Amino acid sequence: MKDVLEQKIAQVCNELFGVEVGIELTRPEEQFGDFATNVALQLSKQVGKNPREIGEALAVKLRETLTQEVSDVSVAGPGFINLRLTDMALVTGLKAQPAKGLDGQNVVAEYSDPNPFKALHAGHLYTSVVGDSIANLMEQAGATVHRVNFGGDVGLHVGKTMWAIIQELGSEDIEALLTVDLDSPEERAAWLSQRYVEGNNAYENDEGSKVEIVEYNKRVYQLHTEDDHDAPFAQIYWTCRQWSYDYFQYFYETINIKPFEKYYPESSTSGIGIAKATELIDKGILQDSDGAVVFKGEDYGLHTRVFLTSEGLPTYETKDLGLIIAKYEDFKFDKSVIITGNDIIEYMKVVLKVVEQFAPELSAATKHLTHGLVKLEGGEKMSSRKGNTLGALEIIDSAAKAAKEINNDDQAKQEDITLGAVKYAFLKQRMGGDIIYDPKESVSLEGNSGPYLQYAHARARSILRKGNNVNVVAEDALLEEGERSLVRKIGEYTEVIDKAVNDLMPHHVCTYLYELAQTFNRFYEHNRVIDDPRQTLRLGLVQSYADTLKSGLSLLGIAAPEQM
Repeated sequence: MKDVLEQKIAQVCNELFGVEVGIELTRPEEQFGDFATNVALQLSKQVGKNPREIGEALAVKLRETLTQEVSDVSVAGPGFINLRLTDMALVTGLKAQPAKGLDGQNVVAEYSDPNPFKALHAGHLYTSVVGDSIANLMEQAGATVHRVNFGGDVGLHVGKTMWAIIQELGSEDIEALLTVDLDSPEERAAWLSQRYVEGNNAYENDEGSKVEIVEYNKRVYQLHTEDDHDAPFAQIYWTCRQWSYDYFQYFYETINIKPFEKYYPESSTSGIGIAKATELIDKGILQDSDGAVVFKGEDYGLHTRVFLTSEGLPTYETKDLGLIIAKYEDFKFDKSVIITGNDIIEYMKVVLKVVEQFAPELSAATKHLTHGLVKLEGGEKMSSRKGNTLGALEIIDSAAKAAKEINNDDQAKQEDITLGAVKYAFLKQRMGGDIIYDPKESVSLEGNSGPYLQYAHARARSILRKGNNVNVVAEDALLEEGERSLVRKIGEYTEVIDKAVNDLMPHHVCTYLYELAQTFNRFYEHNRVIDDPRQTLRLGLVQSYADTLKSGLSLLGIAAPEQM
């Protein structure tokens, strides 16, 4: 309906004033109408007339033109035009579907990006949840989305962990590793995380250990170069890497996000990046600098960054360079979305600027979205190097404990409530700023929370079960005031989804669903549904409301229970 009105208003403007103008309708407060436009103010300078005069002229013509869609057109203030839809237009809007603005596009969504040999912290939980929802939104818009993951199975952090593992075992003996009492993915991940902390402390505080760790780092790169799976050191490495991957899989299944299509370890992108970096030296895009290879970012208002160290090892920049090339070779994407923390904004600008020099289309097709930190209580910054991280599953556990007060009988429902609470607590906030997670607030059945919306859906389904004769709302229905308000709000759904897709921001969906539930509560408080003369119509509204809630929650990756 919104698109139709915008097109017809633009046509009227052209007929009256001979000017082509883009119309963007907004949603005013309900007492003023269903849509509003400031086109009269836009036209004022172009046609040399007072905006109020233009608004009045447009209103007369719109009343004549939009007889099926609009019941009233009014002009407010200096020339704002308010439109009130007919009941038929409102009800017809219930059948509308979100736009397929990405139809036919091939999209790669990269998010989560945990590193083997290190802890999964709250930031990984956040980016996994947000990334899953953004991928859902793009799929809703018609895109074919390839979910991928990237992580460092080589690099200094691996050298630190491998050094500490050998110190703990006392030798490079795979049997010694396999006899360590570690039965579950969680136990093995915790053991590796502790080794990383030990290795990092040694690297920072003991010069002799630091030298040894640097050599371990080189050995890890070497075993990949030689494809060594047999040497004792290599056996320990590959076993521990698999432990990390097993834990990642366990984690993703626990938080119930859609599976990743491909995992790119840094070892698989390093060679591609090195080859491209070498090629870019010959082209003058990268330069030698004291034995290292750098990109002089200052020439572009950015930072100079190293792509190959003086020892010939690839940096993160080179691995990301290889990743972008690998993703395009694998998926021939039209759009690539990368979701990371805010801390690499400037870093990523440099990587994409380098890509722009040899493949500007790939750089232009890549969108980098960033988010803040999930902080410990009191706002302390987390650090996996210090071992004071807030573990990814610790957040789930804290929500589960708080949620037991809501429903402690059905384990499956309990898990749905827990995950709904955590996901919604993350997603309702605009991506970009820091987040301090409050378990009790997140599981509350009152206020803007996931369980509140889950309960709202279950409540609506309960009403429908009692009615037992659900019908769609007839297009020629005449609506009472409360019914009209609910239909109006449900009708905003497609516009909200379109905006969320355009911005790649799931919080738009959260805000809308909460407002929708509040609108329904006001409707239900003043309008009897069961055993009312208008039962059939109102059950149709409840059906549409429940379906909309379920659809929105699904895009957020949150279950919509039938009962709670």
